[in-house]
Amino acid sequence: MSDLVASPETPPVPDDVADAIRTLIRWAGDDPTREGLIDTPRRVAKAWKEYCAGYAEDPAHHLSRVFEEVGGYDEIVLLKDIPFQSHCEHHMAPIIGRAHIAYLPRNHVVGISKLARVLHGFARRLQVQERLTAEVADCIWNNLHPIGVAVVIEATHACMTARGVRTPGVVMKTSRMMGAFRDDDRSRKEVLSLMGLSG
Repeated sequence: MSDLVASPETPPVPDDVADAIRTLIRWAGDDPTREGLIDTPRRVAKAWKEYCAGYAEDPAHHLSRVFEEVGGYDEIVLLKDIPFQSHCEHHMAPIIGRAHIAYLPRNHVVGISKLARVLHGFARRLQVQERLTAEVADCIWNNLHPIGVAVVIEATHACMTARGVRTPGVVMKTSRMMGAFRDDDRSRKEVLSLMGLSG
């Protein structure tokens, strides 16, 4: 395992993982022993550990600390245009997009960066966009107990743009509305307008 020595902060790459990547390189038509590919199995394995770091965390943990001193604020809290990357569970191809996350607080708020951390915790797993949207919304709903939650995700999928139908420039949009944003048409239109989307 001499070519797979890890740095102190990175766990070593198991032999079977490296062998699997060499097999894939060979199956694709290249030689895993040539100079440019010698270290590729280790690099790919480390990259996938990073891509899938969300499996090692509980995104709900980021919502455990809340703030009740909000000066009577009871309107929409929105974090807009949060960039994220994920990977499609069907082809393991990149999903690259942005998310808009909003909630209508009941009696407390959470640090704004925590909304992005929840998104990244779920995105750094093998995903489908529909489930990612639902998981983020459900996590906020179940842990903050707000009056409403709205999550809209816009993303491009390499499994569609770089292979198969090969249609670049197509953006997939998914949304999940809960509580007031689902039940009240005016609230839904307001949050979509704040997101820069049509209601």
